Amino acid sequence: MFRKLLVRLLITAAIGLASWLIYRTLSQQSLDAIVSSIMQIPAGHLLAGIGFVFLSYFCLTLFDALAIRYVGRELAYPQVAIASFTSLSIGHNVGGAALSSGAIRYRFYSRWGLSAEEVAKVILFCGITVGLGLVTLAGLCCLIMPGGVARITGFSRTAALLLGTTCIAAAIGYVTLAHFLRASVRVFRWTFELPSSRIAACQVIVGTANFLCVSACLHQLLLTFGDPSFLDTATAYVGANVAALFSHVPGGIGVLEATIAFLLGQTANVGALIAFRAIYFFLPLPLGLISLSIAEFGRQDDGRSLANKAKT
Repeated sequence: MFRKLLVRLLITAAIGLASWLIYRTLSQQSLDAIVSSIMQIPAGHLLAGIGFVFLSYFCLTLFDALAIRYVGRELAYPQVAIASFTSLSIGHNVGGAALSSGAIRYRFYSRWGLSAEEVAKVILFCGITVGLGLVTLAGLCCLIMPGGVARITGFSRTAALLLGTTCIAAAIGYVTLAHFLRASVRVFRWTFELPSSRIAACQVIVGTANFLCVSACLHQLLLTFGDPSFLDTATAYVGANVAALFSHVPGGIGVLEATIAFLLGQTANVGALIAFRAIYFFLPLPLGLISLSIAEFGRQDDGRSLANKAKT
């Protein structure tokens, strides 16, 4: 009872902080100013941003490809890519990615023969890969540019270096544990094992590459209105993702933008942040909905075919 109350209080506090950040950011801009800012973004920067979005979603398909290999199944990459893109393009906007995208993954993978336990392992594996990517990118930013991280976050230079070392050590520690620890972990009625060290290393690489692509997309849009460094942008994006995860706001809408604006200050134009939301979150959404609709119609057709065969 106390634990549930504590969780609710933390979520409420996170949403309150997110709301304050959103108000602080948007209250400084009029609607006309925001529209004008979006229109100022050159087509070249928009196209480059969209290109990095495609690269990010490609990296995300590799999350699932590694997860399928981890559970010992063999599926064609196009199948895995469709399941990954459909689930994440919708899950990124709905929020609660583990549940929303997880439910869609289950619709696809159960149809292709995976058990509920195997799908749960895929979801957990992908979630860990996201965490590894965030932690590793945060560590790289802190170690490569501790002064910039200190300026953006308010940490001291020493604290930034310590945080970076801790983050990189955590990623290395995960791969090391995967190499030496082969024991199983039981959660309720399901048993989980660490992946091989090779797969674990790939998780770190692909997870980091995904967030580098997203940061590069954001950086392209911000360059129209200022000259933030790429590592400044990546640091702000990592911080914004952490805030979005704690806020539980669907899709992190408003939270990502407000946190990035708060951390980057004047270099984070609201129009660029709204454009980022549009091309990274909203642009893939209709494609994901179409893909899910086609898959569901196909499932219904398969069910009718089986029913007709049973009758004959």
